[in-house]
Formats: sequence, C-alpha cells, structure tokens
Amino acid sequence: MEEKILALAAEIVGGEASALLTALCQAAEAAWRGRLREGVAAEDCEEALCCAAAFTAAADYLLSRGSGGIASFTAGEVSIQTRTGGDSSALAGALHLAAERIMAPFGEPEGFGFRGVPG
Repeated sequence: MEEKILALAAEIVGGEASALLTALCQAAEAAWRGRLREGVAAEDCEEALCCAAAFTAAADYLLSRGSGGIASFTAGEVSIQTRTGGDSSALAGALHLAAERIMAPFGEPEGFGFRGVPG
C-alpha cells in the first residue's frame, strides 16, 4: 500500500518521489489508519485509504513548497485544477477536503469527540 500511496502522491505534485514526500506519505497513511472506525480494517477500504493518504501527503508537500503546480488532476469523481502560480494553500485545502470526503464512510471525523453526560 505504501508504494501505491507514494506513486499517487508523486503524480499529484507533478514530480518524483522525494524523501520528504515519502515521509509525508508514511505519516498520512498512519494517520488515516488511526482514524478508521472500529471494525474497519485498512484492507476493507484500501483504494479509498490510498487516495486519501496520497491527497493528504500531497497537500502537506505543496504547502511546504509554497507552490500549486498542478494544472489538472482527476481521480474518480474528484477533479482538481489550478492556474499557474495558483494559491497552494487553497489547493492544499481542497486536497484535504477530498481526502475527508473519500474516507467519510470508513473513518472517524478528525478532531471530533463526544462524551456522555452523567444524568
């Protein structure tokens, strides 16, 4: 799964796999695995997990580079386009939203917690 995530992320950022992108892919995969709902295994949602981790890693990579170098990218129903010299933070935000949407059926929402209140 790691190689597939790295290949997808490299395609998104329009470059080759670097040490930074590799590390970001590993971190994104671990983060998404950690957010899987109880009873859902990574193998149950492998394609979605790969896309979400690649989108997350690519977003973080683009933010670190300050460049929105993607002209067009489509994965299934998700399409991302930017203008030359586009705002990398807007693109990164779009990639993060796409990752959240892709993993919504399998993962827990980020930063959400609910506790019962004693009555």
